[in-house]
Amino acid sequence: MISATLLRPFHGHRTALLTTYRRDGLTCVNTPVNIVIDGGRVLFGVWADSGEADRLRHHPQADLRPCTFRGEPVGRPIRGEVRLLDGADEQHAARLLLVRHPFRRWAVPFSQRLLRQRTLHYALVPADGSADVENMEGCPD
Repeated sequence: MISATLLRPFHGHRTALLTTYRRDGLTCVNTPVNIVIDGGRVLFGVWADSGEADRLRHHPQADLRPCTFRGEPVGRPIRGEVRLLDGADEQHAARLLLVRHPFRRWAVPFSQRLLRQRTLHYALVPADGSADVENMEGCPD
């Protein structure tokens, strides 16, 4: 199973640097996100009205690499297709993220009520050629 092999560097990491692309498909933006591995995919969540959600809506391909809590990369990136989750799949992702990141049990519901925000959950599945992503020129670390 090639996806599980590509995701091996993410095991043991709670945070990954998500690189999304603007509408032109060239300009990239890095954002640290909380992750959890679920089989051959990486699950994460972002605010519904965030720039990440907007960029993923227009360009559903992204790069992901392990990083520290502060967003400093510690591994090589993988490229993959990002899919917005819904229904039971979204609930499953939310549950897995709660188990992996216990602070989300109180912080996310509190901030959602306070800021009137909603979390969108996504799954990134590595592309076949994602092992070829050497560096992302033009993207700040």
